[in-house]
Amino acid sequence: MNSLEANIRNNSTKGQLNAIRNNGDVPAIIYGGKDQNQKISISKKLLKVLIEKENFLSNIITLNVNGKPQNVLPREVKYHILSDEPTHVDFLRVLPGVKIKIEVPVNFINHEKSPGLKRGGVLNIVRRKVELKCPSEKIPENLTINLDGVDIGESFKISSVKLDNDVVPTIQGRDFVIATLAAPTVMKEPEKPAEAEAAEGEEGAEGAEGAAAAADGDKQSAEGNKGDKKEGEDKKTAEKKPAEEKK
Repeated sequence: MNSLEANIRNNSTKGQLNAIRNNGDVPAIIYGGKDQNQKISISKKLLKVLIEKENFLSNIITLNVNGKPQNVLPREVKYHILSDEPTHVDFLRVLPGVKIKIEVPVNFINHEKSPGLKRGGVLNIVRRKVELKCPSEKIPENLTINLDGVDIGESFKISSVKLDNDVVPTIQGRDFVIATLAAPTVMKEPEKPAEAEAAEGEEGAEGAEGAAAAADGDKQSAEGNKGDKKEGEDKKTAEKKPAEEKK
């Protein structure tokens, strides 16, 4: 369990809050149960280390408030609109027997042992987190789904997840789906046989040769027409000359 050092703060103005933040701390509050709300401040540097860890909002933390430990659950973190730095945190007291609603992450294991994934199947995650109602001292760290032996077409429902008797999903009345293992969305195009490619290549070569032969024929025909025209002109000239001499 993670822990943080916390100090009681007695501020009443916005300027005092800004002074706390300027000193490298983050204002926070502890609420819940019969005790009064406690205003505290915690180290921003240490807080950011915990926030960067997975599932910060679903893990119990021990706050040492002026040396006195108490277990709390982070419920909300507020951030600066520009710098994205944490500016305030709400902590809920963890009290035995008190049930709370909390979103618990889903963890998938043994991906490499799934025949469906090996064949190109796709794991479609419908819910990355599931909201549960449970005693604050029995919050599951995560919901584990084992992919060992899972093939394409199989699905995972909330009924397949083992939960304690006093830990129940907030969605009641239906066995909702958490994830499915679907077939590949893109199928590979079958490769073209080598013989077909060779045949297409030969056809292309034959077509090219035919085109070349046709071009040569057209050229010869054009030259022949040109020769016939010239002979006709020469014949007319020869016929015309005797008439001129007769005059």
